[in-house]
Amino acid sequence: MSSKSNSNFDEHRWVIQICRTLEEEFDDDGEVPVCIFNVPKSLMASDPDSYTPQEVSIGPYHNWRPELYEMERYKLAAAKRTQKQLRGLKFQDVVEQLIKLEHRTRACYHKYLDFNGETLAWMMAIDASFLLEFLSVYAVKEGKSLSRLSSRMSHLVDYAGRKSAHNAILRDMVMLENQIPLFVLRKMLEFQFSSLEAADDVLFSMLKGFCKELSPFKMVEDLPKLLVSECAHLLDFLYDMVTPKLEELSEVKEVVDQDEDTNGKESSSGESNYVKQFLLDVWKLLSKLNKGPIRLVKKVLLSRPVKVIFKLPWTILSNLPGFIMLRQPVEYFFFNEGEAKPGDKNSSSNDIISRPPLVEEISIPSVSELSNSGVHFVLTNGSISTTSFDAKTVTFYLPAVSLDLNTEAVLRNLVAYEAANASGPLVFTRYTELMNGIIDTEDDVKLLREKGIILNRLKSDEDVANLWNGMTKSIRLTKVSYLDKVIEDVNKYYNGRWQMKFGKFMKLYVFGSWKLLTLLAAVMLLLLMGLQAFCSVYSCSRLFHIDTTQ
Repeated sequence: MSSKSNSNFDEHRWVIQICRTLEEEFDDDGEVPVCIFNVPKSLMASDPDSYTPQEVSIGPYHNWRPELYEMERYKLAAAKRTQKQLRGLKFQDVVEQLIKLEHRTRACYHKYLDFNGETLAWMMAIDASFLLEFLSVYAVKEGKSLSRLSSRMSHLVDYAGRKSAHNAILRDMVMLENQIPLFVLRKMLEFQFSSLEAADDVLFSMLKGFCKELSPFKMVEDLPKLLVSECAHLLDFLYDMVTPKLEELSEVKEVVDQDEDTNGKESSSGESNYVKQFLLDVWKLLSKLNKGPIRLVKKVLLSRPVKVIFKLPWTILSNLPGFIMLRQPVEYFFFNEGEAKPGDKNSSSNDIISRPPLVEEISIPSVSELSNSGVHFVLTNGSISTTSFDAKTVTFYLPAVSLDLNTEAVLRNLVAYEAANASGPLVFTRYTELMNGIIDTEDDVKLLREKGIILNRLKSDEDVANLWNGMTKSIRLTKVSYLDKVIEDVNKYYNGRWQMKFGKFMKLYVFGSWKLLTLLAAVMLLLLMGLQAFCSVYSCSRLFHIDTTQ
């Protein structure tokens, strides 16, 4: 009862609103999917300031917050200037047109909007006027002559973007909960220009310039103007500019799959020779020694029973008594992680790519570790779709990313929008997880900065490292084929190096395995006891003298 009495919820108005909605017939609701969401709580808890507007509210979610009310006078001033550009119409006429779009507008919001249609229309008209006047700065920067839309908010806006208020408003404008539908902006501009096509041209120039200002990545030069009518809102426009569609990568994926099949066949044919080749190398080294007990050991190794044993396949040999304990460390040392073991017909590298990703698979060596292992980092001239790893040349290709004080809010809201809206793979989120994985310290940032991959406009490399390390992981696991392939190939190369294998082998099976140490001690004890028994029967010094003279 207390919560109900303290609430400002108007039950009577809510009933009237529901009845009127059910009585009216409209088709827009089925054509306009929800596109403006609340930020997931797991992301909001990590960094609330990146998702909550600090200067200005755009749209209904944060409109009544008292700390943002100071900007209302700038909004009203923008609305007055817009009224002068309406070619004989009044601002009230624009509001009446937006009232007709009430159901389409409400359908865009995930949260129930607890106010009437007229209030919503006035809110949209005033916020859209402010937003268009602010965006006009970037249309001017694009070379357009838009004197009617030139900004007069001198205390907030400057063309160089140096003022703190300017950057704060930029961050607020890309926040997921601070969006209004793009068709509202189109409708506002339609009243100011001769046709909808002319209005779309102006809006496209604004959005294009705005995204170039905020986008951390290089954007496509020839952008289709259809995006103005297809995109839901400003953040959705920016998302489409920086995130590749998986359909565009289908041809690349098919080629990768073919290469995987070929490499899988080649690796399976060579796996059975790993142990044999290692033994041959050891034998070549020992064959140069022909003195004392070494000669007797060689005679034993050349005996018929031993030859038969080493000719057996590894699957049979590893199950023989005395070999079972050594099976796991030998397979680890001689067979790459993720590759099929001899006789394992169900394992393949394709299974790793096709299965759902696990949390531990996100782990990847840092830039410093990869650089020390021989990996070369090369800048690509494109979007995040150009991220790749060439195992033959040991080259890691990464696109340029420009980081400034607005970047963190942009990245976080793109991730939040993708998580809330996308029904398919979270491509952009997976890219941020990749960067989070390879950047651990400021040394990693320095290496990428020297290669031109990171353009640092923050105070230090440490700030960049903290930015990437502070990015929250995806709220749900996803599979992005080409990025998962990059992660797998990098880990396969790094873990397949002999130095890495030897270090992990010593850590897992020597320092961390008392069983293997006990076995080696027992074998050594038996060899010493056998040598002692042999020397008690034969004169070892005489035997060594004979071998020396031969």
